[in-house]
Amino acid sequence: MSRPLKIMLVAAEASGDALGAGLARALKSDLGGNVVFIGVGGAAMAAEGVASPFNIAELSIVGWLEGLMAYRTVRRRVADTVAMAEAERPDAVVLIDSWGFTIRVAEAIRAVRPGIPLIKYVGPQVWASRPGRAKSLAGAVDHLLALYAFDAPWFEREGLPTTVVGSQALHVDMSGADPNAFRAARGMAPDAPLLLVLPGSRPAEIRFMAPIYGQAAAQLKARWPDLELAVVVAGTVADQVRAAIDAWPVPAHRVEEPDKHAAMKAATVALATSGTVSTELALAGAPMVIGYRFQPLSYAIMKPFFTGKYATLFNHAADEEIARELIQKDATPDAFAREVGRLLANPDLRADQAARQTAALDLMGREGRDPSEIAAEAVLRVIGERNASV
Repeated sequence: MSRPLKIMLVAAEASGDALGAGLARALKSDLGGNVVFIGVGGAAMAAEGVASPFNIAELSIVGWLEGLMAYRTVRRRVADTVAMAEAERPDAVVLIDSWGFTIRVAEAIRAVRPGIPLIKYVGPQVWASRPGRAKSLAGAVDHLLALYAFDAPWFEREGLPTTVVGSQALHVDMSGADPNAFRAARGMAPDAPLLLVLPGSRPAEIRFMAPIYGQAAAQLKARWPDLELAVVVAGTVADQVRAAIDAWPVPAHRVEEPDKHAAMKAATVALATSGTVSTELALAGAPMVIGYRFQPLSYAIMKPFFTGKYATLFNHAADEEIARELIQKDATPDAFAREVGRLLANPDLRADQAARQTAALDLMGREGRDPSEIAAEAVLRVIGERNASV
């Protein structure tokens, strides 16, 4: 019997950890016991057999200035990851999201082990900023697993073979999420308005956004005394989120990860930090307002490189601002209270936005097979092609 395939999975953030876990499950489904995993990841990947040598929370970095401050840590963890690849000699390395970290890992592995196939899972959003990254990625890896059809042409033009696998966020199973039970468990009236706040999953996001959301929530609570407030506590920053909520001027229910989808379905309106969570909210039928703030100097440096019109994926797919986006200087408590208030006050406006969000998800490829299955097939195909060529 041939030895099991050894596949290295590398993820540096919570979203990548979830993708890596899904890919590992799909590969085990395809190969049974004929696959072993090594790599870097979080709790979800660990549950699938990927034992990470360090805590990936220290790599959850947003912004140029923050990246410079964390440079030594990133450099050390890149070296640790490359040393693992050099020692273990996997049959392939899959580098998941997290551009700054994974591109460095790819380039370093290519230098020391040029024969190992390198696969990037989730390309940089070159349609939104820094399109030159498409060429950089094409020179660093052998194959790209892209989430959306509109991603592929950017990389294929640079000669990088690309497989569109779809977004896992478009395939989240919410059938078991019970909004009525969610409300009842927390003593909420079935018809009480509920604002669900999702402050983010990175330390910097919580630091910048949670206090602003708390001030906006206080304004809204003053206007709607029966308004219920709930905040999703992302596992990667749980302690930080809980401390931020404790400092709010108004009380809010804490929503742990297992109850997140029920909360989304129960929400009257959501207020969310920009990210893939916007897709999940749209799937749940929750009209939303999107916000984001960077460290000011980082934003000043990065702003000239932003070329896309929208930060939210379904806004980009529809080429219109379906969900209001409030970024940087526009992301103020007054602005959030105003935009959320418009939705709270108008059921027809909420229904219209939810319907347009759903239509945009169809443009993003909501129908289709499980992305993890397609990604697993592509990984095995790349390995097979490499083995056939040597």
